[in-house]
Amino acid sequence: MITGAGQGLGLALVRRALEAGHNVVATTRRVEFPITDPRLTVLRVDVTDRQACHVAVERAVAECGRLDVLVNNAGYGLVGAIEEVDEGEARAIIDTDLLGPLWMSQAALPVMREQRSGHIVQISSVGGVGAMPFFGLYNAAKWGLEGFSEALADEVAAFGVRVTIAEIGSMDTEWATGSMRFSQPKNVYDAIRAERLGTAAVPWPHDPGATGGGTSPAAVAERLVAHIADPEPGRLRLLIGEDAPSQVAVVLDRRAREYAAQAHA
Repeated sequence: MITGAGQGLGLALVRRALEAGHNVVATTRRVEFPITDPRLTVLRVDVTDRQACHVAVERAVAECGRLDVLVNNAGYGLVGAIEEVDEGEARAIIDTDLLGPLWMSQAALPVMREQRSGHIVQISSVGGVGAMPFFGLYNAAKWGLEGFSEALADEVAAFGVRVTIAEIGSMDTEWATGSMRFSQPKNVYDAIRAERLGTAAVPWPHDPGATGGGTSPAAVAERLVAHIADPEPGRLRLLIGEDAPSQVAVVLDRRAREYAAQAHA
């Protein structure tokens, strides 16, 4: 079962899972879906609606007889300094990027516990480890996702349920271009915005249909499906993308040095 499956990584995961011979339940908010396959069930689901998440899992189990894997992929990015983000924007991204995976996980867990097997895959990013100016609310949602998922992994291991946090680096999708959302800018941040993001323009300029560079969604999907089929023992976090290890290493090294300097505080 894959959420946010109508485009980008979600759609690539649907294609790869079908190629691998799996039955797939794809959830999306889009009216049209670009794939038809007898092993594919498409559900219209808003993951911010907790009851809708439970209904979707019930339908998935009714269709397929069981639920072996849940991939919480639905989410989006928001660009805005902390002072710029309004209440509606803050609540919306937390509802989608943090609470959506929580509701879906809660809906899937009773099924997986009863089966004594299952795998929940949380799509995070290197932004779930560190933080970047103007992405603070996105970082907050991903940090929260990683926090509850780490706790969850220990809570459900005895039931045969695995949890994977996929920390993905830059990816060649529309996430950073056509799919990005932007807060109303304040001029006082323009100089910092230009220094850190390369432009003070909001939204930043892009060519229609352009992508953000980085690892292809197909390659990320291939790595994820391979991990699900043969998960590395004891591995909670899975780094994907050539730039992911170095980005995480920089963040953790800086954090370790800050803590070491306070060892005798």
